Amino acid sequence: MTHSKILSRFNITTLNDMQNEMLSAIHKPNDVVLISPTGSGKTIGFLLPILQLLDIDKVGVQVLIIVPTRELAIQIEQVFKQMGTAHKINCCYGGHAVRIEENNLQHPPAILVGTPGRLAHHLRRKNLILDDTSILILDEFDKSLEFGFKDEMEYIVQQCRSIKKRILTSATALKEIPDFVGVNDFVELNYTVGQLESKSTLSIKSVRVKGDDKLEALMLLLGHIKSQATLVFCNHREVVNRISDQLTRNKVDHGFYHGALEQIDRERTLIKFRNGSTNILITTDLAARGLDIPEIDAVIHYQLPATEDVMIHRNGRTARMHSDGTVYFLLDVDDYLPPFVEVVPEEEELPQTLNLPKPCEWKTLYIGAGRKDKINKMDIVGMLIQKGRLQKDELGKIEVLDHSAYVAIKRSKIQTTLQLIKDEKIKNRKVKMEISN
Repeated sequence: MTHSKILSRFNITTLNDMQNEMLSAIHKPNDVVLISPTGSGKTIGFLLPILQLLDIDKVGVQVLIIVPTRELAIQIEQVFKQMGTAHKINCCYGGHAVRIEENNLQHPPAILVGTPGRLAHHLRRKNLILDDTSILILDEFDKSLEFGFKDEMEYIVQQCRSIKKRILTSATALKEIPDFVGVNDFVELNYTVGQLESKSTLSIKSVRVKGDDKLEALMLLLGHIKSQATLVFCNHREVVNRISDQLTRNKVDHGFYHGALEQIDRERTLIKFRNGSTNILITTDLAARGLDIPEIDAVIHYQLPATEDVMIHRNGRTARMHSDGTVYFLLDVDDYLPPFVEVVPEEEELPQTLNLPKPCEWKTLYIGAGRKDKINKMDIVGMLIQKGRLQKDELGKIEVLDHSAYVAIKRSKIQTTLQLIKDEKIKNRKVKMEISN
């Protein structure tokens, strides 16, 4: 399959400079260290070149990709499947059914992506053999170390006895590469310099809270931003929950996201944010990197970032790939910007009156069947247009998972549509359909 055909599946016509350089670098004998901003296309940047290194007739895991979070594992798996190659990919992560992963590993994929803890579990249980794995990719490598996965990662790398190529990626410069990784004579591709040169697309503003009610100030700011796609970053999940409670009381469409949520709740939150059913996402730094979320118009630091790296990853969610974006630092009376904020922010005045964001244009329909039930997007589109009497422009983004699907439908149409299709079948099967709350 040609590169142009694969790229067409993503509505991409040409590779960017980083992706082109990765194509060249990965086919040389050196290891590769890629430092490139969030949203620059790193996943396609390393998946596309390794296709030519895979052997369709070889049995076993040829490429191992280690990632810090389950969301990143799922994202990489989805991107590779969308490429439409003949090669198999599976992922392993905490929160996923161990039995399903064990069954998958009985017929090992060409590419395996997983989190350190779950990969180490399968290695110790002898479910996974990596003796012949030749390519090791450590995506968001520094984050895996931050999360305390060093011991598991070292154990996993030790089991890879035939590595010929190592690829490390990060959005920020690596202070050091531990010896256990085994990187030698590497080529470093650093695209963060280019990011700094394009900072003109990123507006940085500070908002000083008047009085002692920071939560009220956030409501005023969200009303001022209106219906733009916005990420609100907090340092603690308790603060995320408190903000979400306030938005719920004010009947503002939003999602919230942190590590204490069940995997299905986190997945559903991101789906609704991607399809426009919510425009505001309240989150910890879990959403600062490695997640497949859409172009963000605004980033709000409700609580100040603890380090420069944290700030870079938060800010990197907006003004991506030459788009414009705005970062807001919400400052209490006694707050001061950290010394690593080198740009003097423009001061933004809050409005005096509260004008909450309008309801989102879209709502999400949940369908209780998915890929494993042989249901695809065309089945869903056909049913909703023919039986639900929807026009094409009243249908938004559709995401089909293994055992469920989510469809964005115009808010003004979803109740009527649900009444029309409530007794319908998909592929001659009665499935549960409801508005996703």
